[in-house]
Amino acid sequence: MLTLTVNGKNYEFSGDPTTPVLWFLRDELDLTGPKFGCGMAQCGACTVHIDGVAQRSCVLPVSAAVGRKITTIEGLSEDGDHPVQKAWLDNKVPQCGFCQCGQIMQAASLLASNPTPTDEEIVATMSGNICRCGTYPRIHKAIKAASKSIAGVEYYTPEKEGENA
Repeated sequence: MLTLTVNGKNYEFSGDPTTPVLWFLRDELDLTGPKFGCGMAQCGACTVHIDGVAQRSCVLPVSAAVGRKITTIEGLSEDGDHPVQKAWLDNKVPQCGFCQCGQIMQAASLLASNPTPTDEEIVATMSGNICRCGTYPRIHKAIKAASKSIAGVEYYTPEKEGENA
């Protein structure tokens, strides 16, 4: 029996220890934020945080997560008010939405370790997360906005345009 900590709670797992964390999260805990995209850690749809760092859960065996803290999009913020989540909505990033949980988790990990990334650092960090709808400019804009929010700087959103007129 293995014990895993997911979103601050402990869960028992008695299955095959080589099972990818993604399937434990989705099938056993019904946490469907992390998605199955490629199964090879190439697309980023399955991104979760392991001890605060973005990791691809589709290739990480359950046995490697024992004793570590797993955070999914469902556990990133109790009320969905993490600065990255708010910036995502303010900047209307999602289109189809499939990749968005992985994108948000990757961006949140970046900003946790580097609250003021350069454009080049954002591109480098996010380059492993694929968006089939091509919302990369909005993703980039939202990460910049979240960075400013974390720094306490008010940022522009289309809704605020009317306030400044």
